[in-house]
Amino acid sequence: MGAVKTYDLIIIGGGPIGMACAIAAQKKGLNYLILEKGALVNSLFNYPLYMTFFSTAERLEIGDIPFSCIAPKPGRQEALEYYRNIHKYFKLNINLFEQVSAVKKQPNGLFDVTTNKTAYSAKNVVIATGFYDIPVYLNVWGEDLPKVRHYYKEGHEFAFRKIIVVGANNSSVDAALECWRKGADVTMVIRKGEINDRVKYWVKPDVENRIAEGSIKAYFYSEITEIREDAVDILTPEGTITLENDFVLALTGYRPNLEFLQNSGIEISNEATRTPRYNPDTMESNVKGLYLAGVVCGGMETHKWFIENSRIHADMIINAIV
Repeated sequence: MGAVKTYDLIIIGGGPIGMACAIAAQKKGLNYLILEKGALVNSLFNYPLYMTFFSTAERLEIGDIPFSCIAPKPGRQEALEYYRNIHKYFKLNINLFEQVSAVKKQPNGLFDVTTNKTAYSAKNVVIATGFYDIPVYLNVWGEDLPKVRHYYKEGHEFAFRKIIVVGANNSSVDAALECWRKGADVTMVIRKGEINDRVKYWVKPDVENRIAEGSIKAYFYSEITEIREDAVDILTPEGTITLENDFVLALTGYRPNLEFLQNSGIEISNEATRTPRYNPDTMESNVKGLYLAGVVCGGMETHKWFIENSRIHADMIINAIV
């Protein structure tokens, strides 16, 4: 077997922030490689088909390339088109459908990066893996039934069926409204007493009005306690009730792969929020040469970082390296 090539930088994650890091590295003449476990911008690819971003198009731009959009807010399809064009324009060095399993720093200061296909060596590593891969589970009996979904693509499958949507954030609200408009009998189960304030401002009044008029049923201060093939038990302030049910959309959020970070040597600085330790000026973790970029920096506070406010991580990291 030949010697393993050593890169100046390996970037784990081929989303917008990983791509931004690659562009910054390319402009500085660094020898880099992006490793992405799925398709280009894999998380965006797995978003609901008709999702609309909260951000305007210009706030999603990377590499100083304009993002042209007719509507005030771009949708998933437009974003995929934009980032594909970014890849083609910069001819980014990226391996798709190659998943990193381990990052380990060696005594000589280099990193061994192991994937499902091969192994690499790097002087520096950026972890920009986002947070969309691991759902926040309900941890109730029956959650592993096929009728339970933690990801939502579109409403047609649920038309004319009795569905329960768990949660009151953007993904839950979007799914509840779209499924209702497709003809589903929709019930929302919400742990708190209101729709989340971070729900898109043009969508929040819509779902609140549908709940007020009774088109969408909602149980506040409530949670699912058991899921069965044809029914769901819900603990409400008035006691436990049982509803007939065909599908449960448990859209209760997602979290970064914190175990992967810790196995790579990164410490958790805040146990409450599970925030990884890093220098906010350089984005370097407690492991010298190992950097964090994008949403993964927020730990369980996945609402803290977005494309629009973490694009700057790319230049911060590359400036620290060079």
